[in-house]
Parts: sequence; C-alpha cells; structure tokens
Amino acid sequence: MLRLRRSELCGTDASAEAAHPWAPVSTRGLPSAPAAVPPLEPATHAARPKPPRGGAVRGGVGGGAVRRGLGRGPCTAGAGPWRGGARASGARRAAGPDAGGSVRGGCCARYLGRCLRRRRSALRLPGASARCGLVMETQPRPFQLVVLGASGFTGQFVTEEVAREQVSPGRSSRLPWAVAGRCREKLQRVLERAALRLGRPTLPSEVGTIICDITNPASLDEMAKQAAVVLNCVGPYRFYGEPVVKACIENGTSCIDICGEPQFLELMYWKYHEKAAEKGVYIVGSSGFDSIPADLGVIYTRNKMNGTLTAVESFLTVHSGPEGMCIHDGTWKSAIYGFGDQSNLKKLRNESNLKPVPIVGPKLKRRWPISYCRELNSYSIPFMGADVSVVRRTQRYLHENLEESPVQYAAYVTVGGITSVIKLMFAGLFFLFFVKFGIGRQLLIKFPWLFSFGYFSKQGPTQKQIDASSFTMTFFGQGYSQGFGPDKNKPNIRICTQVKGPEAGYVATPIAMVQAALTLLSDASDLPKAGGVFTPGAAFSRTKLIDRLNQRGIEFSVISSSEV
Repeated sequence: MLRLRRSELCGTDASAEAAHPWAPVSTRGLPSAPAAVPPLEPATHAARPKPPRGGAVRGGVGGGAVRRGLGRGPCTAGAGPWRGGARASGARRAAGPDAGGSVRGGCCARYLGRCLRRRRSALRLPGASARCGLVMETQPRPFQLVVLGASGFTGQFVTEEVAREQVSPGRSSRLPWAVAGRCREKLQRVLERAALRLGRPTLPSEVGTIICDITNPASLDEMAKQAAVVLNCVGPYRFYGEPVVKACIENGTSCIDICGEPQFLELMYWKYHEKAAEKGVYIVGSSGFDSIPADLGVIYTRNKMNGTLTAVESFLTVHSGPEGMCIHDGTWKSAIYGFGDQSNLKKLRNESNLKPVPIVGPKLKRRWPISYCRELNSYSIPFMGADVSVVRRTQRYLHENLEESPVQYAAYVTVGGITSVIKLMFAGLFFLFFVKFGIGRQLLIKFPWLFSFGYFSKQGPTQKQIDASSFTMTFFGQGYSQGFGPDKNKPNIRICTQVKGPEAGYVATPIAMVQAALTLLSDASDLPKAGGVFTPGAAFSRTKLIDRLNQRGIEFSVISSSEV
C-alpha cells in the first residue's frame, strides 16, 4: 500500500494534511498501468543516483505487488532507494528531501497520484467530504444464486425450488439466478420441466446458463465469479466436492452443499476454514435433509427450554404412501464409499487432536443397536447418516466461540415392528460385509435395488412416491431449570420438540438448501463475523432460517415441556 499525501490525491486543505500527511490510500481497483514507466520530472534537490542496469520492472506501474497492497512498488530493481511502496517512501522521509528528490513514493506514486486526481470525482461518493478518503467501485455479480449440477437427479428438484422462490409473494424483485453443468441441452430440459410443473412457460428464457465441468478448474472459476452463492448438487462429494469449494473460496463466492458424508465435511473444515475466513466467504455443508432438521432441531429445542439443555435424543420416522418409498442410488453410493473408508475418517479425527467438549450433567447413555422407544411405540436403530457428526461440530463451535453450554446428542431412526427389524438386519449385514471389499462395493453399486431390499434404485422414486411421503423428527431433551445447577443433581426438566416436513430427499432437501442460501444473502448481519467452513447450526443459529423453513413447510414445534 502506497502512502501519498491526501492533498495530492483528494485536494484536501492544508490543515487536513497537517493532521495526517501520510495517511494510507488503497490502490485496489485502480486502472491498469501502461507498459512503459512515465518519465520522472527533474528533481529539485540532489539528483537521485541511477539504478543499476539489468534491474527488472515487475508488473508495470500500478501492477503486481502494488495492487495487492504488499508495500512494494513495481520498480523493484535492486535495493535501497529504487524500491517503491510504503517502506521506501518512509525511509526517504526519514532521510530528508535530499535523499529522494521531490517525487514522493517513486515513479509509481507519481503515476497513481495523477490517476487518482483524474478520477477523484468518480471514485468519491456523492457529497462525501474529501477527508473521508476514496470509495472504490465494485462490480455486482450477475447472479445471486447458481445451481451447480442442475441436471442431476437432486439438482433438478433444487432448480425447481429456486424457480418457485424466484416469484414468491414475499419477494419484492425477481431473483437473478442461473443453472450450471456440463451439457447445455440437459440444463435446458431441466428448465423446461420446471417451467411445465410451475406453469411458467417463459422460465427458460429468464434463467442464465453456465457451462462448466468439475474436471476443468478454469471453468469452475468462471462459474464462481458470476455468483454470490453457489448451490452445489454434484456428488458424491468425496470425489467431486473439493474443486468446487476451492474455486468458490479463490473467487470470493459462498457455497452451500447437501453433503451427508462426514469425512468430506470434516476434511473441508481442516483444509479450507482459514482460507475461507481470509476471503470472508461462507462454506456451509450438509444443508439439506442431512443435516438441517437435526442440527437446527437441537438449537430450537435449546431455545425453547426454560433452562439449560444438556442432552437430546432424536428419532427419525419416515412415512410413505401405498407405493412405498425409494431413494436414488446417488445416496447409496455415498454411503458405500463412506463406510468403506471409515479408517481414514478415524485417522483424520485422531490427527485433529481436539480437546474434548465438556459434558454438562450426566453422560447420555447410548441405546442398544436395536431398541424399543416407548414414547413412539416403535423399534429403533442408530441413524447412520451425518447428523451426529454435524451436531457435535456445531455444539463445539457454539461452546468455544459463543460460550454456550454444549449439548450431548444421539440420533436414531424408527423402523416399525419386528418384521421391519428383521428385514433391516439382513440388509445391514449384507451391506457391512460387502462394503469391506472392492468387489463387494462394485456389486453394491451395480445392484442397489437388490442389496437394499428395494429402498434404493438407479431410477429413484416416482412422483407418486414423492408426493405421498413425509418425515417426522422427534427430539427428547433433558436439562436443568433456571437456578437449578447440574452439580450432584439429576436433570429436572424434560422437553419434547418436533420437526416435520414433506418427502425428505427431494422436497425437504431443496427447500432447506435454497432457504439456507437465501439466508446467507439476507441475514448477513446475523452470520458469524468472519467467513469460514461451517455447519448449518454454526452458521445460522442466530438467523431467521427456522422461521423461513416454517413458512415453506418444514415445521418446528414444541410438543411438551415439563419439570420432573
């Protein structure tokens, strides 16, 4: 960053200059410099010695390190008086006028001074005082949202949800957005399908189209430069997620994904959290059914308890119609690769060397692999998704950064009667055996319908199956009422809350993802102060996301609350 006299740049009066004669002025956003260095005017004091021959001029005037504010001018040949930038100008000021002539800051300073004087009126806010410095122009991005992978199975539902949100009654102006993928024809068909379902024949002409490929970093950069928030629907994320995260961070773009793979989510935090914070962008994973209902459900339960919440158990119940339920095999593949690579996840967690989060109140006891939930009158098994990993990371963040009391968490899924238990036991045994071997994983991927007993297929669910399905997630929490501490006391208050919504994978997930992205755009003041890689609960705990979800059909409610 160059230090120039404000009177030279902004036309300030002598009194202002006397107060801060060498106030820093950012050079970011200035016009590119010409290739040749402008000649210096004759010095009024002792002539400056010529630099040694062969010295390189880096980046041209106003380029290279000057634009990046590294304190070094473009004329960097040799050392000493030929260095530009703040340090050199400071040395010349200390040495007196005879050391550096009348041109402060070197040739680059003279050129920048002339540029700033010519563009003073354009760069300053209307009516702003000259004392306020300069306000640089910024180019708005053409799209607020870009759906990456819009032609995929889940991506087409996310595309439809964004199109629905674009013309929602509460929106004052239409949302500028685009779809992105490898094939323009497929993207066009997705838009035509959404237009037909929503009764908006002009939709394809209202939405931008960006052609990019996960294997082409340059195309991802171009895509990211055009978006404020990218909705990444390209999975499995362990194979295709990192290039998108990297491109978004490098280009100052926030990113939302619907990943349910703990290894990818935790690895992205360790690799990119600091880089995202430096750029001021938000990378928020697991923002679909995995794991917004669970993560925000725990936060909602904590907020509704009149006291301190210490432990929560959640029970997921999936309701289906007469045609049953089905899930696309993309989720099946993610589960196969995740279970097949559990050793690396354990290694990652061991290497992180995190301090344990303190336990408040009695330790939450884990249930048996098959247990009976009396409150719901159903058998249950542990939920094998990302919910536990995500909620624990959120509770760590809230405890370490916001000094909130951490909550213990366990997740289960109800499976109905004894017949369903036996069926799932056989499916689970087959899965856990085959997933250990390469050939077994290939068989699981090739025949998802067979090995999952019909729960997963390459075709995915039919529209009738989607329309007839829904989910309910019930939370049972315990804690201490106000004024009643955990020291040598048992929890004396219990609370039951519930999150319920439409079909989980292809209705609730797009709703959650789109509303999370809109929250990034609308509730910026309630987000964490610095950017980074976050869980949904860490990013949105103080925003209005729960209210947005309630309005879109994912309902949070309190069932009961009582003291023991």
